[in-house]
Amino acid sequence: MLNIVLFGPPGAGKGTQSKLMVDEFVIGMISNKLEANTKAKGFIFDGFPRTKEQAVALDELLENHNQSISVMISMAVPQRELIDRLLERGKESGRTDDQNEEVIQGRLNVYKEQTEVVKDYYGAQGKSSEINGLGSIEEVYGRIKNAIEQA
Repeated sequence: MLNIVLFGPPGAGKGTQSKLMVDEFVIGMISNKLEANTKAKGFIFDGFPRTKEQAVALDELLENHNQSISVMISMAVPQRELIDRLLERGKESGRTDDQNEEVIQGRLNVYKEQTEVVKDYYGAQGKSSEINGLGSIEEVYGRIKNAIEQA
């Protein structure tokens, strides 16, 4: 196992370098899992890919294993609801990044700028399915199952 701390002052390039490193390491870990689980019926990628570059790398890796993404399910939730959910999670979990609305807003902005493009990437392939992320856990799960069945 390789655990890395990338250290330096603000502006040194830690974030820039870690973004480059993430594709290589994460894709390597996924490749190892694919090879170790050749009889698996499939995989769920939770929170990955986070950038278009990662999505392209994942597609290339899966293609090398004669596989592909079946469907990318996007859970649509209004921004105010997201903020309220994260603030509540912050109270329950003690996570400081979920206890400050300005910090949460910043994270949502980064998502919109850097991650939401993944939805467009898979949409262009006809693999994107957006579901309503509001409702009970069971209701949302039912929508996810329906999206999978229609894929």
